Amino acid sequence: MNSLEQRKNERMEHLTRYMDALLKGDRIGCRGVVEEILHTGMPANHVYLDVIWPVMGEIERLFRADKISSAQEHFASRINRTIVDQLQNKLPRKSMREKKIAICCAGTEAAELGAQIMTDLLESDGWEVRFLGAGVSNDEVLEFAGDYRPDVLMIYGTIPQDAPEVRRLIDTIREVNSWPEMKIMVSGGLFNRAEGLWEEIGADMFAASPAEAVESVNKAWSGELPEPMRTINIRSRRLPVRTKKVRQEVAAESNAFGE
Repeated sequence: MNSLEQRKNERMEHLTRYMDALLKGDRIGCRGVVEEILHTGMPANHVYLDVIWPVMGEIERLFRADKISSAQEHFASRINRTIVDQLQNKLPRKSMREKKIAICCAGTEAAELGAQIMTDLLESDGWEVRFLGAGVSNDEVLEFAGDYRPDVLMIYGTIPQDAPEVRRLIDTIREVNSWPEMKIMVSGGLFNRAEGLWEEIGADMFAASPAEAVESVNKAWSGELPEPMRTINIRSRRLPVRTKKVRQEVAAESNAFGE
């Protein structure tokens, strides 16, 4: 067995053990696996990307497929968040880019862990970040953006019910037009499961993962992303259909996983 295959097998073993401990609510076991991974030389940002993020996706998939209980989903999310909090100070730090990003969550706190991971990794990459989290109204987001004037506003959403509120926020920002240079990025399961939704609601960028988020915002400010077309009137007529489609896709996905 060559070294590449060995590393791959070790990674799969770590992921399996971490997932097993997570679904049992074994906080000590989860911390132990992460410490083992760090001792192999894997940097903290790779633990975020190669362990915590894929495990989060698997937990979400299992929960939607009714393969794990609500209690398991809740304590898995809380343990993951505790691990992320502990890893934050271990992240590498690039020099400051003199660019600012604000990150908020659509809907409830269920989206906060994914958005927090985005926050930590963008900060590690040199961005000045303000994390608003969940439960902040559109009016408050607008007020904050007016005061902070970020280069990028990221909106993180996970469920279909979030789509109309995200669209309203983006439409209001476009109508007010107080920050014409500010880019809007969306991310989260809501946009992962409905291809093209991010464009339809008027965002400038979409990231399916934290690695894509970091890459996209850096490209945006190096001039590599084209200016998007604005179609507010078209969006206003079509969004309910798209939102219904998101619900249908999520239901179909859950049925497929349940087979």
